[in-house]
Amino acid sequence: MPNALVASAKVLETIDERLLRCGISRRAFLIFCSSLMIAAPYGLAITEKKTPEEVAAGLGKVVRPPVIWLHFQDCTGCTESLLQTSHPDFGDLILNIISLEYHETLMAGSGLQARQALDEAVKKYAGKYILVVEGSIPTKDQGIYMKMAGRPALNVLADIGGKAAAIVAIGSCASWGGIPSADPDPTGAVGVADLLPNKSIVNIPGCPPNPYTLLGVLLQYASNGTLPEADELRRPKFAFDRDIHEHCTRRAHFDAGNFVKQYGDEGHREGWCLYEMGCKGPETHAGCSTRHFNEIPDVWPIGIGAPCIGCTEKSVAFRIPMFQVVQLHTIAAPPTSFAPITTTHGSMSPLATGLVGLGVGALAGAGYVASRKFSKEQGYDGPPGSTPSNSEPGDDA
Repeated sequence: MPNALVASAKVLETIDERLLRCGISRRAFLIFCSSLMIAAPYGLAITEKKTPEEVAAGLGKVVRPPVIWLHFQDCTGCTESLLQTSHPDFGDLILNIISLEYHETLMAGSGLQARQALDEAVKKYAGKYILVVEGSIPTKDQGIYMKMAGRPALNVLADIGGKAAAIVAIGSCASWGGIPSADPDPTGAVGVADLLPNKSIVNIPGCPPNPYTLLGVLLQYASNGTLPEADELRRPKFAFDRDIHEHCTRRAHFDAGNFVKQYGDEGHREGWCLYEMGCKGPETHAGCSTRHFNEIPDVWPIGIGAPCIGCTEKSVAFRIPMFQVVQLHTIAAPPTSFAPITTTHGSMSPLATGLVGLGVGALAGAGYVASRKFSKEQGYDGPPGSTPSNSEPGDDA
């Protein structure tokens, strides 16, 4: 258990204490843990090689982490994605698994009440809470493009982010600017790590990202006080260690050279590869192809017939035009068609023909001599291939 959360144990409940106080049965919690093991990100340390009972025993002792959720330049799509989870559903998540202290979209209060709730949460859990940031932060003309409770967005992030134990930047906008940072970028939009480079930050890019990646990060931190192993872009490796193309359900069509040429054509209807439509799957690291949204098969961009735009890659999404084909760096280009069944045969020279004929003649002569010898040993001297008079057709020689 992280030291910061141990210090706050007097004011925060463990998950077990919360469930007991709310009258939620142990059986219901075991069902939740079973679902978690299926739906939570692969490689999540708290579920790896454990039974549901072992997971429940470990999670039950975890102090529910206090979470403050801030919105900056965003469309609220990341929150909307989180609202659609079912293992656990959002009610379980915010009421029993984490302690959501502030979230502008979900809280009942507004205006002065909302500001007071935020100030109280920051003061109460300073150095203990996890800050989740949704949306990019404008850096140009401070205060013109965005203010929160009368303060420029930059100041709000510096204040609240500076007091957080860890920060999760959810979505491409919070990770590195996203849509607001696309040219001409009038607001100077940047991600959280650009402004707080020395903080413990996990980037979960996506437009929107898979909500279970956030769940995995929060539970791992609450469980043992650590953040997942990350790549050079601060993305958790358990969710971003594979590229979409390698695990794409349409990969066989890529290898066969079957490509969609335009939306609605025969190939599109048949589920062919979308590479020539600008699919960025070969350059995009994410788990979309193996972990679909809302637990519904094929609910992800390529699954519904749209090319991947590379939303989890800083140098791809909102930088490369949507229908521009990306280069294949580590993957061999697909063939234009299947290999032909028949091949063109060369001609034999007269000398080779003569030698082959000589060889065939020698084999035939040897066969004739052998057959004559065999017939004489059996007491028959008739022409080869005829039946001896003392045997019936079909008898063994």
